[in-house]
Amino acid sequence: MVGIIMGSDSDLPIMQEAIDILEGFDIQIEVDIVSAHRTPDKLVAYSKNAHTRGIKVIIAGAGGAAHLPGMVASMSPLPIIGVPVKSRNSIDGWDSILSILQMPGGVPVATVALDGAKNAGILAAQIIGASDKCVMDKIIAYKEGLKLKVEQASQKVKK
Repeated sequence: MVGIIMGSDSDLPIMQEAIDILEGFDIQIEVDIVSAHRTPDKLVAYSKNAHTRGIKVIIAGAGGAAHLPGMVASMSPLPIIGVPVKSRNSIDGWDSILSILQMPGGVPVATVALDGAKNAGILAAQIIGASDKCVMDKIIAYKEGLKLKVEQASQKVKK
């Protein structure tokens, strides 16, 4: 199972891409809003207990100061994937990117591109697929589909 959390419901349109891709791989998800600044007790409980509920990977999306992924990573033994979200109070997203990307040694957060929740979902599936053949087969088929789309586009352009 993959936990998908975000700092506020305004992040949901971006995070929906991770939800959609994981549902496409038939991976069970749990979605919630966990604010690092407004619900710190919930953040602590979620971070410390997610692995006991069967979650294998956490995707955390946040905008602005974007402390959510790093704070979760500081308390969870699970792999954390951070999604910087360009929010209305953001500095073109750079504040979110750097807040998630620049983690201190010992507290890793795998960081995807600004608003890159789709890639976060794919990365989470790949992590799970490393030990789940069924998921791995779906990832292989997905990547073959990407290759086919490029080949078809190439042929179309050449005509």
